[in-house]
Amino acid sequence: MSGLNIAVLLGSVRRDRVGTRAAKLVIRELEMRGHQVQPVDPLELQLPLLDRMYKEHPKGDAPEPLEMLAEIYRRADGFLVVSGEYNHGIPPALKNLLDHFLEEYFWRPSGIVCYSAGGFGGVRAAMQLRMTLAELGMSSVPSILPIPRISQTIGEDGVAIEPLVDRSARRFLDEFLWYANALKEARMNGTPY
Repeated sequence: MSGLNIAVLLGSVRRDRVGTRAAKLVIRELEMRGHQVQPVDPLELQLPLLDRMYKEHPKGDAPEPLEMLAEIYRRADGFLVVSGEYNHGIPPALKNLLDHFLEEYFWRPSGIVCYSAGGFGGVRAAMQLRMTLAELGMSSVPSILPIPRISQTIGEDGVAIEPLVDRSARRFLDEFLWYANALKEARMNGTPY
C-alpha cells in the first residue's frame, strides 16, 4: 500500500486550537509510509460562510480557494477529517469547509480523527460527523481515532506523549489505507454513476 494522495481536513479555526497536534501526528505517519499528504486548513483558507457551493459557480469563476480545494479533492484517494468536539457536535468551521463540495468527495473513504480536552476524545462529534460524511459520498471507515485529553497525550509538535496514541493511530491508519487502496482500484474500473 503506497502512493496514495490523502487530504487531511482540519476542523477548527479557534485561536488556541489543539487539533493541529492530531493532524501533525497522522500527517507524519502517512508521510513515513510514503503517501502524499495535503493539509486543508480552514483558518488559512478563510472560506466565506456557505452561500454557494463550488458546483454552483460558473465554470472557472469560483473563488480561488474553492478552485484550489476542488483540485486537491479530485486528486485525493481519501480524506482524514480532524474534528474537535464543540458542545457535543462538530466545529462550525469544519461543517462550512465540508459543505462547499459534493461530487469531489464521491467514492473515496474518509477517516475520523477526533479529540477533546476531556476523557471521551470527541466521539460524540464523530458520530454526527459520520452522518455528514456519508451524505457527502465519502463514508467513514468503521474505526475512528479518538484522542482524549489531547493536550496531555500529544505534544505541540504532533508527537504522541502516550504510547497508546501511536499504537491506536497506526492501527486506525492501517484500516483507513486499506479502504483507500481498495476504493482507488474500484474507481479505476468505473463507478455506478
